[in-house]
Amino acid sequence: MNAVPGFDASRADPEEDPDIILSEDLESSADGGARTAPDPERRRPLILRSPIARKIITFNLLALAILVAGVLVLNPFRDVLVTQTQRMLVQEAQLIARIFEAELPAFGPVDMAQRDGIDPQAVVDGLRFPAGLEVYVFDTAEQLVARAEGRPEAGHVVPVVDEPLLTGLLSRAWELLSAPFRGEETAATPSGEGAARALLAEALGGRTVWRTGQTPAGDLIFTVAAPIMRGEAVAGVVALTTVAGEIDQVLRLEREQVLQMFLVAILVSVGLSLVLASTIANPLSELAAAAELGRRRGSSRLAGERVRIPDMSARPDEIGRLSKALRGLVAALYDRIDSNEQFAADVAHEIKNPLTSLRSAVETLRMTRDDDKRAKLLDVIEHDVRRLDRLVSDISNASRLDAELVKEEMKPFDLVQMLRNLIEFHRIEAEEKGIELIADLPEEPIIVHGLESRLAQVYVNLISNALSFCGYGDAIRVWAREKDGFALSFVEDTGPGIPEGALKKIFSRFYSERPGDDFGNHSGLGLAISKQIVEAHGGLIYAENVRPTDADKTSEPLGARFVVSLKV
Repeated sequence: MNAVPGFDASRADPEEDPDIILSEDLESSADGGARTAPDPERRRPLILRSPIARKIITFNLLALAILVAGVLVLNPFRDVLVTQTQRMLVQEAQLIARIFEAELPAFGPVDMAQRDGIDPQAVVDGLRFPAGLEVYVFDTAEQLVARAEGRPEAGHVVPVVDEPLLTGLLSRAWELLSAPFRGEETAATPSGEGAARALLAEALGGRTVWRTGQTPAGDLIFTVAAPIMRGEAVAGVVALTTVAGEIDQVLRLEREQVLQMFLVAILVSVGLSLVLASTIANPLSELAAAAELGRRRGSSRLAGERVRIPDMSARPDEIGRLSKALRGLVAALYDRIDSNEQFAADVAHEIKNPLTSLRSAVETLRMTRDDDKRAKLLDVIEHDVRRLDRLVSDISNASRLDAELVKEEMKPFDLVQMLRNLIEFHRIEAEEKGIELIADLPEEPIIVHGLESRLAQVYVNLISNALSFCGYGDAIRVWAREKDGFALSFVEDTGPGIPEGALKKIFSRFYSERPGDDFGNHSGLGLAISKQIVEAHGGLIYAENVRPTDADKTSEPLGARFVVSLKV
């Protein structure tokens, strides 16, 4: 059965209820108690048993890979190195050309091929060039007259570094992955003297020219040609070329350094991802295991046990909030189960009373032959049957109330008009009993958002209770006011009032304290249902006695007052 007040998980605090067995201090005991089932999944590595851990690691590595790929693709180091190399070669070619211009005689014929006026080979031999640089000198007839190569300085040893295996694999993998995204390959450029001769025609025109090309193997070659001027005429050309692959080797080393940092970053990222995943996946796994334990509650192994929800509320994150919410939810569910069990026990007790009376009357009816006694016994049977019918109807209505309160849509309505209609409905019954029914309602409407039919049921119960407790000459006053955002409505009477000891019990299920001639005509669920309806609307209902003065609590009550407060 569901005839219990709607539970609110946010209000349930397992730490405030010693009967709720949920928290971390819960241990298995020999006499039976809540415990956590062993989780075989925890024996497997985190990355294998947790999809969340795999996702965290995958996305972190993917982000890192995208970052490294962006660095390698968009890294300006290559462009800067190419630009600086070109600029350096241009300056060096122009400087060598100036040296030749200084060595040329001011007057007289000059023939570089015949070493007439200047010995080009002697000039270039007297210069020092950096390693990886080739120097060519041509005369105006495009004939090579001098040639030199840069060599390492004395005592300088070029280190040979073996490429690490893993870095080499990553480097080759990058070359394969980046191949589809490279631009169209340019035509292969001849190296050495061929590259120099390709610029002669333009350089003999009197201007410095340069070109960046590639060998058939894809290595970069830089070539610069600068004219050697004698006055306004071109006396020859100085051409510089780099050794094929030198720049590529520098770029490759730089890329390998990036990939080595990438490897370190992968290890760090995986480690941190595992730590992060463990702080997320493990607690969630524990919460899931606890929930699955509750789902398998029907098995004999778990009979009599309560679900244990790990207490992670101290965590300042969503998992802490989830743990607290689940603990509150489970506590509220157990409260609901306990309340249902108590309700079932109360129903059984309430039904047993008229059944006992019925059985006694039926057994006595079989034995008596007196017509008057048989008539009285039949009246008792009829009264008990009506009592059972009323009790079953009220229990049925109460059990459906929770679902109906959730399903029905709340709408705004005029509380004043509803109270007027209810007062007119009960006025005939009040007049028949000699009771004055007074309506003290404002002219202005009071708009309340809720279920009008259910709230009308509340006021019908209150007015009907007042009519049942009042006698001839008494009065019932129904009045309402709006104050501070609340609609306050009152049903007060001049009846006997409410015993002090009953003020806190009258809203309990099946509680009924009525005159002897009215016994059995009420189920004792009316006020409990009214309280449930009002609280479902976020309101408040309570009862008090009307006294001559509030200062003297011991004075005899002048009647009873029920107060309903609803938000407007």
